[in-house]
Amino acid sequence: MAPASADELRAEYERLTAEVAKLRDEREHYHALYLEMLEKMRKLELGLLGQRAERLPAGDGQLSMALLAELIGREPTPEPPPAEKRTVRAHERVKPTGRKPLPESLPLVEVEIIPLEVIETGRAAFEQIGVEVSETLEWRPASALIVRTLRPKFVRKDRERNAETQVLIASPAELPIERGLAGPGFLADTIVRRWQDHLPLHRLEEIYAREDLDVARSTMCGWHEKLAELVRPLVDAMFADARGAPYLCTDATGVLVQAKEKCRVGHFWVLVAPGKHVLYRYSARHDGAAVDALLAGYEGYLVADAHAVYDHLFVNGKVVEVACWAHARRYWFKALDSEPERARVALGLIGELFRIERSAGDVPARERLALRGRESWPVVDKFFSWCKTEAPRALDDTPIAKAIGYALNQRTALERFLEDGRLPLHNNGSEQALRREVIGRKNWLFVGNDDAAEVNATFVSLLASCRMHGVEPWAYLRDLFCLLPSWPAKRVLDLAPVNWRKTREQQETQQRLAANPFRRAALDLAKHPDSK
Repeated sequence: MAPASADELRAEYERLTAEVAKLRDEREHYHALYLEMLEKMRKLELGLLGQRAERLPAGDGQLSMALLAELIGREPTPEPPPAEKRTVRAHERVKPTGRKPLPESLPLVEVEIIPLEVIETGRAAFEQIGVEVSETLEWRPASALIVRTLRPKFVRKDRERNAETQVLIASPAELPIERGLAGPGFLADTIVRRWQDHLPLHRLEEIYAREDLDVARSTMCGWHEKLAELVRPLVDAMFADARGAPYLCTDATGVLVQAKEKCRVGHFWVLVAPGKHVLYRYSARHDGAAVDALLAGYEGYLVADAHAVYDHLFVNGKVVEVACWAHARRYWFKALDSEPERARVALGLIGELFRIERSAGDVPARERLALRGRESWPVVDKFFSWCKTEAPRALDDTPIAKAIGYALNQRTALERFLEDGRLPLHNNGSEQALRREVIGRKNWLFVGNDDAAEVNATFVSLLASCRMHGVEPWAYLRDLFCLLPSWPAKRVLDLAPVNWRKTREQQETQQRLAANPFRRAALDLAKHPDSK
């Protein structure tokens, strides 16, 4: 065998040097991941977790935009001037000039303070030349009241002596709970405090006790179970109406359910029909059967995360999957510590999509679709082309590999928003709606059983829909409980929060509300607080 030439030896040396450098880079990369994991473990042990907001560190945003401009061939967005030199719109410069005016709807009590000398001498010796007026916000105990209902009995004076005597008496006043102790306003208060203000029943019991009201938590539980039966036809009608929407947004979260030895896990689902309803449902399991119950009969676009429980819906094409770019973005934030350069490129591209959506504002769907075709489509195309290029370079099971894998696996669903201008870029709306249950869960910790969870979901659906449409929840529930017992079943959807303002203005509705003696008594006392 002939000895190797100098050129061959040099080539072999360069090859080995390059391989050693590559191995050294890989070792340093894994060492960086090791150090990152150690730091996370240290923070977990100390109970110190970083902020959950998905934001780039200061200065990284403009760097990402520069990389983005290089990728898609656009001029980078100019960096805003420093805060102290930034031009601010006029309304942002306005500072409060004093106290805000107090609401005129509150009861007003006038108190006159007379100088001691005037009191001792007598007002007749003085001439009043003016008055200084100030207003102070004060508090009084809750305005609970007892409505004593009197139903006089009558017989005719001119009745025949031997004829059967007919006694006339008015029918009992209609109550939300038949023969119940509480009227519509008080029942509405218990619901708003329990599921709008997230007060557990034991705290609510203590609050009422401070106001001299002895209301046991078991009693309130019973009330809410019966009221849930009363309003369930309305919530079912809202679900049926929501399934006619062109697209729906959904998400789920777990909840503890009390059990004998150890709490088990149930699930709250949220279904948002944008502009119409925010609806909740409970299921004991997080599976396809629960999804089918939530979306029974629905055909259209479904905005959801990429969980496998939804996959069977998309097989026949009647339900079309729309993925969430905020979910995709989350993977890249997780990769930011270990692969900062590549993660910033992806975050810059995704951030550009969100910037385009913000710039569109509330334009009609047709204009939004045209804007997406002009500006968003090139960014989406560049993003997935870049992901394909980077995929072979990503090491298995690293955060960057998971981010690239998620994006490429969900590409068709992520691109769906380019087909219809009505579709959102993300599923943040349903996630934000689900926070209502998450905040409540931190207060009441668990639900007593599956039935209690269904009661919860029923009333939270009404409260969340009230918030969507700017309807004051206590007054709405009070009036709803006045109307529902005798309201025509075929028109129950008229009482949903989406239709409430229009329904409440109708003469028939006003007459029904005015005829309710409990509502009338409470309103009269509010107008004349000193009367008895």
